[in-house]
Amino acid sequence: MKVALIGATGFVGSALLEELLRRGHEVVALVRQPEKIAARAHLTAVKADVTNAQEVQAAVKGADAVVSAYNAGWANPNIYADFMKGSRAIVQGLKAAGVKRYLVVGGAGSLYINGRQLVDSPDFPAAIRDGAAAARDMLTELQGESALDWTLLSPPIALQLGAHGERTGTYRVGSDEPLMQPDGQPGTLSAADLAVALVDALEKGEHVRARFTVAY
Repeated sequence: MKVALIGATGFVGSALLEELLRRGHEVVALVRQPEKIAARAHLTAVKADVTNAQEVQAAVKGADAVVSAYNAGWANPNIYADFMKGSRAIVQGLKAAGVKRYLVVGGAGSLYINGRQLVDSPDFPAAIRDGAAAARDMLTELQGESALDWTLLSPPIALQLGAHGERTGTYRVGSDEPLMQPDGQPGTLSAADLAVALVDALEKGEHVRARFTVAY
């Protein structure tokens, strides 16, 4: 497929880039600085500001699907407003370009435990609450979206950070509650296998207009 990728230079986005290229897809990476993307076969870097719907529209025109790992930056004091602005511009740009298939990496904060979303729990880390709340509200808006065939993947609570980790190609699938380990600890996953799960959903046409989660 021809896949437009948003967030290709980020932690999860770079894993998605590797997975898409590994499987032979033609990737158009939307980036602010195309020079930061090393030249590779089947990869085109396009300069675009994803908070600008018109630039998104121009960059994704003709794509079979758009995959997004957009993040407004965890250290950004205005992360909530910027994340929502970017997420809405992406959706607007896709609609204008006539691209219906949209797969996005969301957050774990919108998963439920005992009927309450994690981001609303009193012990949720304050340092990431605004970003998690934005990811939750993005999901809520997508759930009311009828023009796009969207899919949102919530990572496990314990997504492995610091390195992509090993690509095993295996994972368990859940829906609206976090997957846990047999000992009761939160499920974990490498960024590489998170990418495997999302690209699997793309190729198999799974989880359309639905949220899902994964973990080992």
